[in-house]
Amino acid sequence: MPSRKLTVVLTWSAVALLGASALGGIALNRGESVNSLWFVTAAVCVYALGYRFYSAFVATRVLLLDAGRATPAERFNDGRDFVPTHRWVVFGHHFAAIAGPGPLIGPTLAAQFGYLPGTLWILIGAVFGGCVQDFVVLVCSIRRDGRSLGQMARDELGPIGGSAALVGVMAIMIILIAVLGLVVVNAMKHSPWATSTVAATIPIAVLIGLYMREIRPGRVIEATLIGVTLLILSVAGGGWIDHHPAIRTWFDYDAPTLALMIIAYGFAAAVLPVWLLLAPRDYLSTFMKLGTIAALAVAILILHPDIRMPALTAFIDGTGPIFGGKLFPFVFITIACGAISGFHALISSGTTPKLLANEADARFIGYGAMMMESFVAIMAMIAATVLDPGIYFAINSPAGVVGKEAADAVATISSWGFPVDVGQMATLAREMGEASLFARTGGAPSLAVGMASLFASAFGDGLLALWYHFAIMFEALFILTTLDAGTRVARFMLQDMLGNWHPVLGRTGWYPGVLFSSALVVAGWGYFLYMGTIDPLGGINSLWPLFGIANQMLAAIALCVATTILVKTGKASYAWITALPLSWLIVVTSSAAWEKLFSPELRVGFLAHARDLGDKLAAGLLSADQAAKAPQLIFNDYLDATLTAVFMGLSWILAADTTRVCYCVLAGRPHPPSSESPRIPSRLTENWVRD
Repeated sequence: MPSRKLTVVLTWSAVALLGASALGGIALNRGESVNSLWFVTAAVCVYALGYRFYSAFVATRVLLLDAGRATPAERFNDGRDFVPTHRWVVFGHHFAAIAGPGPLIGPTLAAQFGYLPGTLWILIGAVFGGCVQDFVVLVCSIRRDGRSLGQMARDELGPIGGSAALVGVMAIMIILIAVLGLVVVNAMKHSPWATSTVAATIPIAVLIGLYMREIRPGRVIEATLIGVTLLILSVAGGGWIDHHPAIRTWFDYDAPTLALMIIAYGFAAAVLPVWLLLAPRDYLSTFMKLGTIAALAVAILILHPDIRMPALTAFIDGTGPIFGGKLFPFVFITIACGAISGFHALISSGTTPKLLANEADARFIGYGAMMMESFVAIMAMIAATVLDPGIYFAINSPAGVVGKEAADAVATISSWGFPVDVGQMATLAREMGEASLFARTGGAPSLAVGMASLFASAFGDGLLALWYHFAIMFEALFILTTLDAGTRVARFMLQDMLGNWHPVLGRTGWYPGVLFSSALVVAGWGYFLYMGTIDPLGGINSLWPLFGIANQMLAAIALCVATTILVKTGKASYAWITALPLSWLIVVTSSAAWEKLFSPELRVGFLAHARDLGDKLAAGLLSADQAAKAPQLIFNDYLDATLTAVFMGLSWILAADTTRVCYCVLAGRPHPPSSESPRIPSRLTENWVRD
């Protein structure tokens, strides 16, 4: 064996051994503290092995990537939606678009079960599920003229499965975008620092878009340096604005006003040329995202704090205070985007295939970006679990579970075996610049506390409040980049649907159709978003429990389409790469949906909760205030139940139709033909290495 080959074999063997040792240390330790370095080590080794070997196998044996094949960005270059773009800019856009609240919030909430279940699912689910889904769907869309997921389902599965996919994907998409919008609004309301910084990214993005296209074409490094510098200045400026008594009022808005601003921004992001706003803004946001996560990793390496949360808590039986439900299936639903996300498939079949200049880069962007998002989820898990468990539960547990008064809350939490006291929480809130940290549910505040504690210990112990508000702003920026890309993708999907009825409406180059479809999409999610901000009892708040289930069902739909395409293109022997995660998702999402529908537990089952509330209302057992709210809450439960049943039904229709079509292909029976476009040689001469 040549010495170079031997060195490579020994190196990767060492990586595999180190990764196995780190995973063993995480999984097998009981009753002893586990150092956070083991988490970082395990993640880096697993991702390195997955990218080097598994993604290479998928690229070379299954998908047969072709660098000489013209992509839709080259063939349909219209200067607005289809634009050949530098691979690093595409990576930045794709990562920024897919990396929303899931990898930050999901692991933080799932820590209720302990650190072990969530960590293992993040690593295993990403390498064999999420990364594969994003990669395969991206290549499928590239080879089908950049078509959306719903349209590919209609083309490949036929009218039954295709119609179910189109309706399901569009409905789920509207809900997901509305939920993302509400999370952004809640993070930015009455926060001039977050609002001013996020607002500043818009003109900065326009400037960088013009710089790379009109002023200094192709000078990506120059544009990046200018953009990142301005972005850092905007973050610092946001802190100055927040402390200026007069100027801060210019950026201090309530939730309904911010909702209208986000609706207007979503419309602009959907209709303006992609190179002018969406791609450069997402690209620059990626530097803040990856920079912050890298800084968090450095802080962990410097401090290497011990994990304080146990591997498994008593709440795996479904009695958890943060959300109801047992370890299976709800840890998988809660983690969501950190392991596999259906929303990613919409980006992989939406904006990204219309920007990619070289098909060979699909592995780097599709598999690699999801791998980076999974690493973000690992960082979030660490930030949540290095907190004292008592503090973690005090921040995340609703007042209705632990008590409205601080003394009641700490007594309840301490009785679970996680001691905490009122003075400890008061001191922490004061250090973070907050009035109180009790019952700050949703995951974002506790994640910000964990990040701020690590940053302050590593880089500046007297700046806890600064780091806390930076983390809150970072989370808002993280999520908004998913909302704008999601809106544009939803516009593509709607145009595909309308094009089946009236062909001219499906043309992305016909601007009246672009404006019309964008307005419909924004009106759809904008309505739910605005209603959620003015009615805290109803609107989009009632749809939040559906977020994880809908997202995972959307992933199942994407894997149905991918599996069908692999079988049709003669790769049936390799279809297991998508069929196995598809089977797992069908089991998990169906189990979760069934429990949300029919569980007798009031904190889990929608119907049980609605019946209980209705009975109490009829018997006069509710206070006047509770009685006034009850009808809206009952309506919300029935709405949740209806949507859950619809989504579950659609996913089973897709699974059955996928099985039918694959059987027809293998048995030589009539089936819808492959919609793959003919191969056209690429004529691009730009090698993208001018800098």
